[in-house]
Amino acid sequence: MRKNTPTILNADQVAGLIGKLDLAAELRGMFVELGQKQAMQPAQTVTLFPEDRGDFITYLGAQGQSGVFGAKLSPYLVTEGKPIITAWTLLLSMETGEPLLLCDSGQLTTERTAGTTALAVDLLASPKAASLAIIGSGSVAQAHYRHVMDLREWDAVKIYSPGLGSDTARQDQWRDLCKDAVFADSAEAAATNADVVMLCTSSGRPVIANSAIGPNTLVTSISTNVAQAHEVNPDWLSTTQVYCDYRATTPNVAGEMILAAQDFGWKPDEIRGDLAELTNDLAPKPEAGKPSFFRSVGLGLEDIAAAQAVLRCLEGTT
Repeated sequence: MRKNTPTILNADQVAGLIGKLDLAAELRGMFVELGQKQAMQPAQTVTLFPEDRGDFITYLGAQGQSGVFGAKLSPYLVTEGKPIITAWTLLLSMETGEPLLLCDSGQLTTERTAGTTALAVDLLASPKAASLAIIGSGSVAQAHYRHVMDLREWDAVKIYSPGLGSDTARQDQWRDLCKDAVFADSAEAAATNADVVMLCTSSGRPVIANSAIGPNTLVTSISTNVAQAHEVNPDWLSTTQVYCDYRATTPNVAGEMILAAQDFGWKPDEIRGDLAELTNDLAPKPEAGKPSFFRSVGLGLEDIAAAQAVLRCLEGTT
């Protein structure tokens, strides 16, 4: 029997486990469960603090076959200086109702975001994809590369972010990850002729021109906390094959989808598939001759899967 007190891990303790986690397997298994209706994913909620002191986002999820449920809470705390943003995930047993794990989710959020994108790349990119472009160069972009580096035989990796060309320390970090990395002068230069373009920024506005995206290119995009954030132009959605992490919630959160529906006649039912469907072979793969787009907004179930990976690692069951 478990004790009532959960295992508690701070940021440093979680960081020490990152390299040991089988996060790819946990995420794939979770999306399989979701597609088989063995997992539940409610929409995320934002709760405001009184007196304009900030807010917190709640990410919920329950995995029936895995027998766990829980929540990630991510507060935005207003201070006289820089706001404080943290994240903690609580994992509980569906059999006993007891808490199993409470862990800092800062780096785990980065890893599960990158892991979700990697799953999409594995499912949607051409098996012959060989050229990769990454827009963004910070920790999120680096995590994305780590998660996709072994998925295809990449013979070209181009990276762009503003200021990267003169940031030798950041360039050295990248060369430690990818010795053949090329640092492009613009997002468009990086994306030209790329089979896969991963957008890994915190921008609330488009970071790449439509014209830079090739006819068979897969573009992936993530979220930031800017209102209606979008890394691609909303009008582009009408010309591409759209996929997402979860069709039931993503169109209500993703900025470019909201704006595309509002201003350009795009409809959420044009989404060809989500990860729950793709992992269960219930959605078509991209057709040749037209670009494809994968949008991730972050799900509570991804946080639950990440926490489950941590717990399995601690228990030696990975």
